[in-house]
Amino acid sequence: MKVLRRYGARWALGLALTLAALGYVKDMWSSVAIARQDTIIGDLRMRLEAPELDQRIVIVDIDTKSLGEVGRFPWSRNVLARLVHQLADRYQAAAIGFDISFPEPDTSSGYAVLDRLAAHELKDDAGLRAQLARLQPALDYDGLFAQAMRGRPVVLGYNLATVKRGVLPPPAFTVADLKGHELDAYNPAGYEANLARLQAAARGAGSFTAITDDDGMVRSSALLQRIGDGYYPSLALATAAVYLNAGAIAPDFGKYDAHTGAAVAIRMAVAGGTLSIPVGENLLSAVQFRGTGGPQGGAFRYVSAADVLAGRVAPDVLQGTIVLVGTTAPGLQDLRATPVNKEYPGVEVHANVIKSILDQHFKTHPDYATGIELAQVLVFGLALSLLLPALAPLPAVLASGGAFAAVVGLNWVAYRAFDWTTNMFVCLLLIALLFVLNLAWGWFFEFRKGRALVSRFGEYVAPELVAQMAENPEAYTMEGESRELSVMFVDVRGFTTISEGLSPKALREYINLYLTAMSEDIRASHQGTLDKYIGDAVMAFWGAPVTFADHASRAVATSLLMQASAARLDDDFQRRGWPPLAIGIGINSGVMHVGDMGSAIRRAYTVMGDAVNLASRLEGITKVYGVGIVVGEATRLAAPEFVYRELDLVRVKGKNEPVAIFEPLGKPADVAPAVLDELAAWDAALARVRAQDWDAAASAIGSLHAAHPGRALYALYLERIAHWRAAPPGDGWDGVTTFETK
Repeated sequence: MKVLRRYGARWALGLALTLAALGYVKDMWSSVAIARQDTIIGDLRMRLEAPELDQRIVIVDIDTKSLGEVGRFPWSRNVLARLVHQLADRYQAAAIGFDISFPEPDTSSGYAVLDRLAAHELKDDAGLRAQLARLQPALDYDGLFAQAMRGRPVVLGYNLATVKRGVLPPPAFTVADLKGHELDAYNPAGYEANLARLQAAARGAGSFTAITDDDGMVRSSALLQRIGDGYYPSLALATAAVYLNAGAIAPDFGKYDAHTGAAVAIRMAVAGGTLSIPVGENLLSAVQFRGTGGPQGGAFRYVSAADVLAGRVAPDVLQGTIVLVGTTAPGLQDLRATPVNKEYPGVEVHANVIKSILDQHFKTHPDYATGIELAQVLVFGLALSLLLPALAPLPAVLASGGAFAAVVGLNWVAYRAFDWTTNMFVCLLLIALLFVLNLAWGWFFEFRKGRALVSRFGEYVAPELVAQMAENPEAYTMEGESRELSVMFVDVRGFTTISEGLSPKALREYINLYLTAMSEDIRASHQGTLDKYIGDAVMAFWGAPVTFADHASRAVATSLLMQASAARLDDDFQRRGWPPLAIGIGINSGVMHVGDMGSAIRRAYTVMGDAVNLASRLEGITKVYGVGIVVGEATRLAAPEFVYRELDLVRVKGKNEPVAIFEPLGKPADVAPAVLDELAAWDAALARVRAQDWDAAASAIGSLHAAHPGRALYALYLERIAHWRAAPPGDGWDGVTTFETK
């Protein structure tokens, strides 16, 4: 019941979204936007497939080079006749398809003008009429073109239109051949076909009209169109039939193909059996575009028509191939918008369809695609609906991202390995919505928990840390625990004298400015936890409630920053006529008890333990050594990136074990070379002290004191040496200074 109360609402919303997605897949509701996204994904899938050069299909390109060498297009048909001779006879192409129609006679030879002159103005010139009769075959360019095509594997193209011009080839089959079967097909009002004499000479003809979607993109090809009572093949189908020596093209109603979802297929009788082409609604077949199109597209070889006419093409390039004659010249307006290129050569659309026919390799939407789509929505929808509410943000991101990747991966495998074009956007949308739902829900839920955390921790720790803790409140607790931390105590030197010399109002401003500056340094610079104010003293620690592995380094860096802030405040205070400001800071690191401690009346989130007490003692002895900061040996070892001056070995009140104490000076890059030299001399002098070599120690420290008369440490040790000379500590001396007071 506890789990149900916690996650029940999100489970219910997740299941509702999953049911809505299932309803979309089952066509219970529709969305143009979702369908559009599936189309975009399908286009992207196609663009991701790397092209492989198909050497069976070659495009003879009426390109810019050809227009420059031969002349502007359309070319005279005697040129096309030469092109057919070259392709069929010299290069022995297996099939030649023209992505061009020839609905009008070619009069470019001038024969019609000469014939009119001979019949009228020059009718009495018998020699002219005889000469024309002799020249007529050479000047009949349509006749030359027809003669070139006769007996050769040439397929002409034609356009579907609203008018009826030219002559169609015989239909592949008629309505009567269907014997009562319904066969819907693209049914244009008319056509713009070829001259009768040209069509009679060609092996066949096919439509090259592009079928576009609502967005103007070519994504499918009508393999057959119905014109009147006849069904006529497309240019791609007719050319493939010639290449395969197909005996007949007919519909196959024999069986339902669940793999392709096609209730009918186009059957072609070929050598050794039957070739079957699945078709969709209106006898449309999806075009599988390969490459980006054009000579650089990588899918098909392009050869300049000028090179074919001049015989400059290597024979093995064209021998035995399907040749499609078309154009990529921009001015000839045969570029189509496709999923892979907005300016895709129209002739290459036919090449892609032919390749699919030859390979028997069609991207189809199988009948069980709906089942696949339902399964993926159900599996991922239910899994994420139940799982995401229980996950933390990072695992939720990983789970949602993994589900997203799995759907994409499975659909890609289906596309590549099985040629299935399944839809997946509604499933991806479902995953995204479930993630956002749980993210938003979790955010509001965690926000409430964060507010509770702020309420509990806000009076004890810095708001900056509370904000960080609120991001993952389960990781924090106010229960007591032992942890390795660094603690700091800060105190104002001579505060009693300061308070006696200022009015209450000025004292309040003095102490407020000081505490504000110290607090900002503790919180903002290195994210310390400001424990409490004890009069003019400040207590802070690092490493709880937010854990920092470098808590000692943060504490030392903050202490240096606080001394710099105190110096700036001192300048300001003295300009105001206030007493000077000097502070002492003690820092120690070690295992401490941290948590919510106190009485039933008042509690505080604080630290306790021997390591805390030592830090307090270290702050107190800063004035003994005349330094601003003293850190314990544990802190120095935990923050080795700073330069330190060793001060002494001390035994503070309440502790039996001595501890080495140090003054941090800064990072090596911030410490002047002269100071480093001074430190080396000091370390050597301190070693002489501990060896009880009083003369050498006094001489070395005296030199340091003369060079740095303001350094109270040197004066302290000179006094101690004078004492030890008068009362030698003896052979058992451990070099430790014992403090009997706090």
